[in-house]
Amino acid sequence: MEIKTISVTYHRKFNLGDFESVELGCSLWGQIDPEEDADGATQFLFEQAKESVKKAAMPLIKASSHQMNKARMYKQSAQNNTTNELENF
Repeated sequence: MEIKTISVTYHRKFNLGDFESVELGCSLWGQIDPEEDADGATQFLFEQAKESVKKAAMPLIKASSHQMNKARMYKQSAQNNTTNELENF
């Protein structure tokens, strides 16, 4: 089978707190030549779509105190895990 067109769709839903959420998505299509790597092209399109959604979400996340608190807790948890791993070494 010869693949000529690749389509990738990436969606992400963000909880903004106070029973509010926003869903952002991006769909990309690409035409490939028979000698091109379809898996590589698919991965490239996926990363581009993901980055596009991330870029669009950043202003919303920064404006959401719920998401900012969540990010702080995640960062703090990651730092504590690294410290625990070093102590157990």
